[in-house]
Amino acid sequence: MKTVIQNNIVLHVRDEGPRDGVPVLFANSLGTDLRVWDAVLPLLPDGLRMIRYDKRGHGLSDAPPAPYTMEDLVADAGAVLDQLGATKAVVIGLSIGGMIAQGLAHARPDLVRAIVLMDTAARIGPAQMWQDRIRAVQDTGIAPLADGVMARWFAPAFHRDKPAELAVWRNMLCRTTPAGYAGCCAAIAGADLTDSTRALALPAIVMAGSEDGATPPDLVQATAALMDAPFHLIDGAGHLPCVESPAQVAALITAFLKEIA
Repeated sequence: MKTVIQNNIVLHVRDEGPRDGVPVLFANSLGTDLRVWDAVLPLLPDGLRMIRYDKRGHGLSDAPPAPYTMEDLVADAGAVLDQLGATKAVVIGLSIGGMIAQGLAHARPDLVRAIVLMDTAARIGPAQMWQDRIRAVQDTGIAPLADGVMARWFAPAFHRDKPAELAVWRNMLCRTTPAGYAGCCAAIAGADLTDSTRALALPAIVMAGSEDGATPPDLVQATAALMDAPFHLIDGAGHLPCVESPAQVAALITAFLKEIA
């Protein structure tokens, strides 16, 4: 098991593939851990150095008291690459992970060669929505929110056809620490990356599930337009296309990697 320590916070990391391969950093979504990428990784080209980590408050990483800022989360991602000696990485970010990817590309251009943004935006929702969710988590925990979150995460067909898998993802969400979940909600609430993302000048692609109820495709496409980046709609997927449509996600990433090689 590999770890990185950033400001006395222990982050759980997986570093797989050849050390001299192109580094690819994966940043996961709110309420998930690094396993959200499990179905995609085997479908990517051989020879990549694939780096995953649990952001603070999630998975096996430490959960310091809330709130967190987007700058905190970006610094954590930078520390992972710095301490692993990985530079010029392709950063693939899902939801809040996509915000981290945008922020890291702006703050540490030495570390980021290109970005892949998935079901994310430069700004996600009004701050009050996140403050309301923080209060709900503090008052009653995550479990009462879980069914609503599942409805946004997954398309109706996934709910109908894969109830056992749905239960596993619901368990992952509910076992996220309240401090970690609320802390990351605070980071999203305080982040408007519009100007810095518009200023990015690096290769990028953006994708979104057509059934995403958390970051609707129009919102995601607007962020692609900020960077003049190609936008891809993944038909029939919700907020986690890497779970529902891993082959299509992997094909888009593979084509992008070949394009920028």
